[in-house]
Amino acid sequence: MKEVLLFDLDGVILDSMPWHVRAWQEAFRSFGLEIPEEAIYLHEGAIELDTARELFTGQGIIPTPEFFREAFRLQKEIFTRKYRSRVQPFPGVVEQLEELKREGRKLALVTSSHREILREVLPASVEKLFDLIVSGDRVPRRKPHPDPYLTGLRELGASPQRALAVENAPAGIRSAKSAGLFCIAITTTLPPEHLREADLIVEDHPKLFRWLRNGRNS
Repeated sequence: MKEVLLFDLDGVILDSMPWHVRAWQEAFRSFGLEIPEEAIYLHEGAIELDTARELFTGQGIIPTPEFFREAFRLQKEIFTRKYRSRVQPFPGVVEQLEELKREGRKLALVTSSHREILREVLPASVEKLFDLIVSGDRVPRRKPHPDPYLTGLRELGASPQRALAVENAPAGIRSAKSAGLFCIAITTTLPPEHLREADLIVEDHPKLFRWLRNGRNS
């Protein structure tokens, strides 16, 4: 059993991705772009110039750093104004995190979301359960680069062998694996065929937490 557990936020701890996706679609629509839901889910945490260029070149848009800065600003504004109040932790997650803390595990949150968004959506009762939070604005390169997870391991003083990551999207899985971590993927937002780079795929939170506590699903 791993002593250090590093969790993604959106789609793992918070049931927030449908609202982030809607905000991204509305932001892109303001530029005349229609981006399918699945495309945004597949690029979760990695909608940036070097990781999501193909989303736009297929529609005749050559993205620039200025384009991404404005799209990101607009997405945050739309999400905060229209959708943040709908975000909640997945059922049972808080109680399971509390149980892991009682067992003496170290818990970290490793997310591409910026701290200003976390202040809007992460309840204080959930935030206090984490020994460390690594937000997207704290690292030089976000997911799928290894920087977020390497930062988490370094600040917790943990080796990859003592830790694991929980993710729900390809960019997060690649980030965790590049940092040398065992990675569990949960199918909250994407089907298993998109999560094959993970070491283990689980269907739901009850199975996830059974595995985290027992090393197996039952």
